[in-house]
Parts: sequence; C-alpha cells; structure tokens
Amino acid sequence: MAKAKKQPEENKNEELENQLKRALADYQNLERRVSEERKLLSQLSTAIIVEKFLPILDNLEVAQSHLNDPGLAMVTKQFKDVLASEGIEEIGQVGEQFDPNLHEAAEVVVGENQNAVVKVINKGYKMEGKVIRPAKVTVSRKSESAQASGQEQAEQGGLNE
Repeated sequence: MAKAKKQPEENKNEELENQLKRALADYQNLERRVSEERKLLSQLSTAIIVEKFLPILDNLEVAQSHLNDPGLAMVTKQFKDVLASEGIEEIGQVGEQFDPNLHEAAEVVVGENQNAVVKVINKGYKMEGKVIRPAKVTVSRKSESAQASGQEQAEQGGLNE
C-alpha cells in the first residue's frame, strides 16, 4: 500500500515540475520579447528624431558649399559624427548603380552608363539597413541609338563565337 501512495505523489511532483519548467520558459520568452520590443521602440524613436534633423544638416551643407567657412565645416562634421555614432549611414554617391530601394530618381538624363547615379540632389540615410530617407538622384540612361548599337554588337559578338 505504501507503493500505491508514492506513485500518485511522484506523478504529482512530475506534473508540478513540468508546470514550473513551462512557467520559467514562458517567463524567459516574455523577457526576450520585451527586450526586443524596447530595442525596436528605441530604433524607431531615433529614426523619427534623425528624420527631423536631416533637413537641418542639408541646409548646413548647402551653406557650407556657398560660404566655405571652417567653423561651419566643423559643426557639419560634428553633426555627421553624431549620426554615425548612432549607426546612421549616408546613401547616394555619384557612380553607383541606381537601386529603387535606396534611391528616388528625380531626373533621368542621357549618358554613357545605364542606370548609373550621375548627380545626388539630396543625400539619403539608412539606419541598420533600413532606409530613413531615400537619396534623391539624377540617373543616366543610354540613348536609344546607343542601346541599339550596343545590342547589335552583343548579338554580333555572340554570332562570332
């Protein structure tokens, strides 16, 4: 009879132990989820504030290009250093390939390269791989005749091989 009493007690202990393990796992998952949500909220807050400051940086850079003042250059550099310390990266440089995920084409001009950025109108910025503001750029496109002759050369090259 002693064994009969021990068995339900052991089952009850196992059941309580399993409930405790589940409760601990649920708590750890909750802690992880709360931590991730805090991080996302922090990133969102940073992105919103940075987005509000970007026009000021644009104006400082325009003023610097006209005035060429060393003090203004120092302030602009400090501004950019603070952005970099927060993980903010510039998007949009002349010569790179146009990417609709990173760039906004404001103008298309005839040029030598297809889909190359030839002028940056407004710099874009991204934070941790997410675009805060796309770069406004001018994109080159080969003229119709240059494209046709390039296709003909490619076709002839293919026939000669």
